[in-house]
Amino acid sequence: MIWPPPDRALEGSLVRLEPFVEAHREPLRSVAMEPEIWTWIDRLVTEEPDGFDNWFDAHLAGRDAGLAHSFATLSVDGAPLGSSSYLAPRPSDDGVEIGSTWLNPSAWRTGANVEAKLLMLGFAFEELGAMRVELKTDARNERSRAAMEALPARFEGIFRKHMRRPLIGVRDSAYFSIVDDEWPDVRENLEARLAAAREVGSA
Repeated sequence: MIWPPPDRALEGSLVRLEPFVEAHREPLRSVAMEPEIWTWIDRLVTEEPDGFDNWFDAHLAGRDAGLAHSFATLSVDGAPLGSSSYLAPRPSDDGVEIGSTWLNPSAWRTGANVEAKLLMLGFAFEELGAMRVELKTDARNERSRAAMEALPARFEGIFRKHMRRPLIGVRDSAYFSIVDDEWPDVRENLEARLAAAREVGSA
């Protein structure tokens, strides 16, 4: 698997994913301050004065160290919507995780997340050469689990007492995956969902 990924944007019809740079800090901050975004991710982002900057700096540092590859999720006209990342790369095993994904609530149920996943999964399987893409979430995060099941990703089980999260406590993690054999069917499903979302948006 190619790692780190080529440093280029991923272009869709609803969203554009741009590799993180410092210039994304303030645009993303402007759409990141809704506490409901961070309920199961990192509540410190909105509950501490430096919370967002600490989150952003960690993602920049991860990218610089080759441990992650984060994207700013923008609308096609350049408005900030959120972010998503490749995490936990295992290039010798052709594996990577997609995670730390969030969108401003105004972008929920618009097709933005569907297209972002289509772009990131396609890039991982078709260009980076991934064999396996993992996704995980707090086991209590029913909304996120439903979104993963709808890709569809396969539920692989619960990692009990998997990690500690600030202001959340001890977390069990629900693990999902998509493997290269499954990608054509997943892509077809995402493309159909995206087409339906475009039709609704243009009505």
